[in-house]
Amino acid sequence: MRTNDTYTPDRLSGISAFVAAVDAGSFAGAAERLHLTRSAVAKRIARLETRLGVRLFHRTTRSQHLTDEGQTFYQRCTKVLSELSEAEDELSAGSQTPMGRLRVTMPVQIGRQCIAPVLLTLAKSHSQLRLEMSFCDHRIDLIEEGFDLAVRSGRLDDTPGLKARPLAEQTMLLCASPAYLSEHDAPQTTADLAHHERLMYGRGGNLYQWPALSMPPEAMSRAPRFVFDDLVALVTAAEQGLGIAYVPRWVAMHQLDAGTLVHLLPQTYAPGTPLHLVWPDTRHPSPKLRAAIDALLASAPTWT
Repeated sequence: MRTNDTYTPDRLSGISAFVAAVDAGSFAGAAERLHLTRSAVAKRIARLETRLGVRLFHRTTRSQHLTDEGQTFYQRCTKVLSELSEAEDELSAGSQTPMGRLRVTMPVQIGRQCIAPVLLTLAKSHSQLRLEMSFCDHRIDLIEEGFDLAVRSGRLDDTPGLKARPLAEQTMLLCASPAYLSEHDAPQTTADLAHHERLMYGRGGNLYQWPALSMPPEAMSRAPRFVFDDLVALVTAAEQGLGIAYVPRWVAMHQLDAGTLVHLLPQTYAPGTPLHLVWPDTRHPSPKLRAAIDALLASAPTWT
């Protein structure tokens, strides 16, 4: 039988050294991570470059930067090493224990307040699970960036290679502080909102209107005094008695429980933006991924 010597330990060690050098920002940093000498790391990367026939780094006496070829190769290598790590995890501990590195990306504010606490609790229960959480409001390429799971807000595009599952719907509500309501009559209908100060969310010069509430035209035409591109700051302004806020329940739930905000017009149901869990499509999701998905699905009713 003909054997293929392409997949040799030296080949894999060169790839590991290369990825470690990129992640650490230097050969010295890679050597520390891999418990090798700096010269050993340099030799492995040099052999890798020779075998590939390309230069992976632009090197100077003070810095090193990836070449275009090096950047492309790095993205491929991180994906391969992640898959190898996942395969090892599946074969370890009866293939059922969540373990290894789990990389999750999520929107900043809901991630900090709702998603991260669930994942941290999961990690406390599984000592071999390592978490890397990225908080950003723009959508990234999960496969290209090497993420295991994403929490995404809003409409999903049909993206090949990804699977998705609904997580929750962000129920919207109106709220104001007791101090504000002591100075202004609480609205009894949505039409009454025309006579109140609205605390508005806006970004990039665009205001997020209150479409689900059938606001009267006079209220819509009046320019708001306060506009925020941060939901936490908006809720803080409502606590300080500056007006009425229209926000997802999760962002104000602690203030509502504490009584620093009051839920207005609770009979008015206002569906909000959907949340989804998204992950790279694999035939056998790893135990760590399944555990994270299950934990988030179980927690969602407590904050939506």
